[in-house]
Amino acid sequence: MPSHFQSPQRIARLTPLDDLLARVDALVPPVAPRNIKLAAALGRTLARDVIITETLPNAALALRDGWALRSDLTIDASSYAPAPIPGAQWINAGEILPADADAVAPLDVVLTDEGEAQAIAPVAPSEGVLPAGSDFRTGIILASGRRIRPVAIAALTCAGISEAAVREPSVQITRARERADPVIDGAIGCIADAVRRLGGIAVIADGQPLEHALNNQAADAVIVVGGTGTGRNDGAITALASHGKLVAHGIGLNPGDSSGFAMMGRRPALALPGRFDAALAAWHMLGRHIVGRLAGNIEPLLLRSARLTHKVTSVVGMAELVPVRCAGACATPIASGYVPLGAMAEANGWLFIKAESEGHPAGHEVMIRPWP
Repeated sequence: MPSHFQSPQRIARLTPLDDLLARVDALVPPVAPRNIKLAAALGRTLARDVIITETLPNAALALRDGWALRSDLTIDASSYAPAPIPGAQWINAGEILPADADAVAPLDVVLTDEGEAQAIAPVAPSEGVLPAGSDFRTGIILASGRRIRPVAIAALTCAGISEAAVREPSVQITRARERADPVIDGAIGCIADAVRRLGGIAVIADGQPLEHALNNQAADAVIVVGGTGTGRNDGAITALASHGKLVAHGIGLNPGDSSGFAMMGRRPALALPGRFDAALAAWHMLGRHIVGRLAGNIEPLLLRSARLTHKVTSVVGMAELVPVRCAGACATPIASGYVPLGAMAEANGWLFIKAESEGHPAGHEVMIRPWP
């Protein structure tokens, strides 16, 4: 008599994507902040506001090499009727402006004759001057919840700030099974890169048992790739449930519907399908959100608008991510449902279709999400 196999990981229902994102918001707290050197804070999310206690510069400075002078003395100046400018003095860029000067004239506007300076053109008030407090005023200059970018580090260094309080979640990424798999390992590499670009620390558990990653208390979150289906060898969801509280198995997202989410105490664990397109799609909608919550990041996702070159259809009731190839102001849908590896390599953006939508016609203006 034939045996009837029933997977212990049977998906009973698909949790709507919006419902699961709301559960993530409720369950995943930001990690504790820590102070690090400003130079090491690149890409990290600020945990506390950066505050300036005094204006910079604290005095008016010359923005250029030239003549520091009173601008009112030059109102009627011209090459035919040079205006005397008593008290004018040469100044170098970056030097403090003399108390009686309110402008810096360029070299070719001032003539000197027997030691007397004369203007041959009008100079406007504040021309060539950096007023006091122009660079930084007292108060918050960089708000918490945003990632620190290179220009911000340079500007803060100029202000004499050498440290910042940041949140940098450590994310353990592992295979469901120990043996190497080129598809799963490729997905893990993409996800690890994305974690780093989101300001987190990606730790790849290569060749270690799944239990090792789930028991790693040093990690703030765990991402498991593979083993989320209902096959005989699939056990990622069972492992998550045995180490914590399973919140959902089965998500209303195509591709990526077999994904699972659990909480192990305060640590979130996300199980992604072993299929390449499904792993990256579920990571994009769920993993990015989890890492953002852990980092305390409040920045909105950067989107770009584009017009579809072809229509896109979708099944009502399932949210869908469709990879697209953007060129100029247009976006071409590459595939839907199963996305071949070749199509994934061509894509440079995601089109998100809400669960209540049937899709979009050709020519429709849509918002494109970042890749991957």
